[in-house]
Amino acid sequence: MKMWNDMNKPWFVYMVRCTNNALYTGITNNIENRVKKHNSGKGSKSCRAHGLPVILQWTTEVPDKSSALKLEAKIKKLSKKGKEQLIKKLEI
Repeated sequence: MKMWNDMNKPWFVYMVRCTNNALYTGITNNIENRVKKHNSGKGSKSCRAHGLPVILQWTTEVPDKSSALKLEAKIKKLSKKGKEQLIKKLEI
């Protein structure tokens, strides 16, 4: 496990599954708190629209916010099938 100081905290790209089976992709520097925020209804509007609670399906750690944003954009361009394959390939 990597050690991070406050100036160099890792970021995460993640996918959660909503109750209607929709997948939401996002970034955060605290995955536990972000999933809790989604499930409290104060996360994304998309997750609220597609049904709560959400279940964390996939996550990966990246070194900084810029890397997280770039990877998030690539994942969001994938089809649902592509996202499902990514989840299956890299299950958490």
